[in-house]
Amino acid sequence: SKSTVTVKSAVWKFYNSGPGVTAYAPFPAEILSPAMGQVVTPISGKITLDWEGSDVDGDIINYDVYIGTGSTPALLKEKLTASVLSDVSVNSNTTYYWKIITRDSKGNTSDTGVHQFKVK
Repeated sequence: SKSTVTVKSAVWKFYNSGPGVTAYAPFPAEILSPAMGQVVTPISGKITLDWEGSDVDGDIINYDVYIGTGSTPALLKEKLTASVLSDVSVNSNTTYYWKIITRDSKGNTSDTGVHQFKVK
């Protein structure tokens, strides 16, 4: 015989696992020198920028270096493979802002955020 009652069965959720995470973004570089708020004395109008990158996968390929006198620094060097940049020209009695973008072999990036320092 026909019934007017609708019966529902249990609801199941299924998950088909795929490959796990195979690439991690690099950590933001650690700014070493000049540090946030540091006052630096240039040598012949030049300073050295120094930072340290790290990545769980160990596949950092390069860095982009930004520096300028405004809070939005401009690109100075692109795809730099070293974690130090020497002979950066600066002006006395000026505040500078800088940041590093770290890039890994999978195209992942990280940003240090903007740091500032003052030149004597």
